[in-house]
Amino acid sequence: MRVDRREFLALSAGLAAGCAAPAGKGGPLYRISLAEWSFHRALRAGEWTNLEFPSKARALGIEAVEYVNSFFEEKARDEPYLEELKRRADGEGVRSLLIMCDGDGDLGDPDASRRARAVENHVRWLEAARALGCHSIRVNAASAGTFEEQARLAADGLRRLAEKGGAFGLNVIVENHGGLSSHGGWLAGVIRAVGLPNCGTLPDFGNFRISGEESYDRYRGVEELMPFAKAVSAKSHEFDAEGREVHTDYLRMMRIVVGAGYRGFVGIEYEGSKHSEEEGVRLTNALLERVCEELS
Repeated sequence: MRVDRREFLALSAGLAAGCAAPAGKGGPLYRISLAEWSFHRALRAGEWTNLEFPSKARALGIEAVEYVNSFFEEKARDEPYLEELKRRADGEGVRSLLIMCDGDGDLGDPDASRRARAVENHVRWLEAARALGCHSIRVNAASAGTFEEQARLAADGLRRLAEKGGAFGLNVIVENHGGLSSHGGWLAGVIRAVGLPNCGTLPDFGNFRISGEESYDRYRGVEELMPFAKAVSAKSHEFDAEGREVHTDYLRMMRIVVGAGYRGFVGIEYEGSKHSEEEGVRLTNALLERVCEELS
C-alpha cells in the first residue's frame, strides 16, 4: 500500500509515544535527539538564536540536543550565558548531550606546536560542555601526510585532549567528517591507538566522502565505528513520498547501530535543501520512530 507523506507523518506521530520512553527493558531500542546543525540556515540568518534551541527542540517533541560551537563561538567561557542556556534547557525538560566543535585547529596537525595549540583550543569547549551538563564534545581528526602518519598524529592529539577531557568527566568523540576520518577502518584504528575509554566515535550516516569523488561505503563505515560509539548522527538530505530517506536505508543502518549493542541517543541531522529545515527534521524524526517500532 502506498502511503503519502502526510499520512506517513500522522502514522508516525501515533507511534512516537512508544519510542519516546526511556531505553531499556520494555522501552525503545534508542532515543532521539536533535543536532543544532539541522537549523544552520535559520541560525545564520538570525531567525532565532542558540539560546532558543532547547525550546525549538521541545516544540518538535524532541527531548535532547546537540549544540554546534559556531553558534555561540564567543560564549564558551561566558558563565552567565551558559547558565541561562542550561536554565532554558532544564526548563524545557531537554537534555544537553554534546557540543560539536569545529574551527579550533587540527588535532592531527603535523606541526607539533600547532597540534598542541589545537588541543588547548578545545579546552574551553570542555569547560562549556561541563557547565551545560553534556557527556561529550565532538571533534575532528584532521591531519596531513600518509595514511600511517595521519593515524599516528591524530591519535597523539586525540589522546592529549581525551586526557584533559577525563579531568572534566567528559568524553572526546570523533565524527567521520571528511579526509581520512571518513575512512571507517582508519578512524577505528585511530581510536584503538588512543586506547582511552573516554575517546570514542560519533558515526554519521552520510559523511563518508574522503576526497573528491572518493567515498567509503557508509554501512561498512558505521559498522566499523559502532564499537566505539558514544553518540550517533542520523544524517538526512531528502525523502521520498513514503517518508524514506533516499540516500540511506535507515532500517538497514539502524540494524547495524542496535546490533552493536548501542542504546543511546540517535541525533537527527537534516542537511538537505529539498525540504525546509523544520520539515526535514520532522521527516527524519518520523522515520526514526517508525524504524524503532519495526526493529522492536
